[in-house]
Amino acid sequence: MWFLYLDESGDLGFDFINRKPSKFFTITILAIKGIDNNRELINCVKKVLKRKLNNKKNKKRFIQELKGVATNFGIKKYFYELMKGLPFAIFSLTLNKKRVYSKLIEEKERIYNYIARKVLDEIKFENATNQVDLIVDKSKGTEQIKDFNTYIVGHLQARLNPKVPLNILHVNSWDSKGIQAVDLFSWGIFRSYEKQDFGWLTVFKDKVKFNEQFL
Repeated sequence: MWFLYLDESGDLGFDFINRKPSKFFTITILAIKGIDNNRELINCVKKVLKRKLNNKKNKKRFIQELKGVATNFGIKKYFYELMKGLPFAIFSLTLNKKRVYSKLIEEKERIYNYIARKVLDEIKFENATNQVDLIVDKSKGTEQIKDFNTYIVGHLQARLNPKVPLNILHVNSWDSKGIQAVDLFSWGIFRSYEKQDFGWLTVFKDKVKFNEQFL
């Protein structure tokens, strides 16, 4: 069984004059095979939350989830030490928003779906022999979810064996330890483009199988 966790970093705002949107937008997928490996990934996130964020010294607060933007560098490195022995891979594509055609800037869902599909193109679905679960950080409304699912299924059907089930699940990040894990990695890749900050990315770079800029 394949588990693919998809999350984004940055935003899809394009008003660079009156507002301060991000310059880049990153979509990242964490791919891991096997139920046991996925369970261990989940346990790694739980251990970080319990040992580093919700331990006895921090009784006044309760941290529900790991977030790349809110987790300090030391805890990120601790998390990776727990994770690095697992057979997972990172695939990521980062959009340079300032190069997007002006006629497309109002079609944010179309841009999101296209970038997500481009990342999925880098994963060898032809090698899948059993169920594939694509778990997406829930950020869309009902109609947008339907459009995303239809678009992605349409592109993946030609690459997947008809006998291999494909499930697309949209879940809240606080309910998915896998989404929390990919959020940490996605933030590191995004920061390398947005701020030229390569510190966190350098730690987990050996797990990155695809990382490119689009436009």
